Amino acid sequence: MANHYWWVIITYIIMQLSGVVFVGILSFATNISDEALSIYSIYWSIFSFIVGLIIVLMLMKPDMKMGQARNRENKTPEIVLWSILGLFMAYFAQGIAGFIETELLGFEMESENAEMIVGVIRAIPLFMIIPAIIAPILEEVIFRKIIFGTFYKRMNFFLAALLSAFIFGIIHGEPEHLLIYASVGFVFAFLYVKTKTILVPIIVHMTLNTISVLVQYNLDPEDLERMRKQLEQTQMILIGG
Repeated sequence: MANHYWWVIITYIIMQLSGVVFVGILSFATNISDEALSIYSIYWSIFSFIVGLIIVLMLMKPDMKMGQARNRENKTPEIVLWSILGLFMAYFAQGIAGFIETELLGFEMESENAEMIVGVIRAIPLFMIIPAIIAPILEEVIFRKIIFGTFYKRMNFFLAALLSAFIFGIIHGEPEHLLIYASVGFVFAFLYVKTKTILVPIIVHMTLNTISVLVQYNLDPEDLERMRKQLEQTQMILIGG
């Protein structure tokens, strides 16, 4: 693995852990309320993700120049087409994984991560730039460009995609939804190899996150529960349940 890839991963880890350090220091050094502490921690997350993204893009500059040199022809139509197809592929993979989790494994559809993110966005709308833009870029660079790319040089596509997708699922901290995260990660790896550009999985990842957040942000819990039941019924019809 190239040296600057290690620095990208270290930057990502520091960015993720910085919030815990910041909250600890602020809590120790001041007497602010828990509510104020939560608000400050959200703004710190926004700041740290923006700084982290800038640093990662600077570290990845050599790779971006190499990609531009290899792909001088206009690939915009191909990128648009595969971004649309990739979105449907990601939803299909999510649907199958969701059916297995709920109908075969007995897990609930609800995601604590998603509910937490939507709750934060309701309090501070600016936070939406993290799941909608910043996180997809960082995650695709790290989990597809670096981790999957490193595995792919040493093994076949299926095993490399499977391993990187598993790591992608574990890092989200919801083991009960590991199959959903991993299935989407597998699709992103396929799109990366198929199109030979990290832009396509980034675009699909951004779109997937944005749609998910906006739907949950604009619907009340009763509407969401009704949509979940309809989705489960649709999955059973499509898969033959």
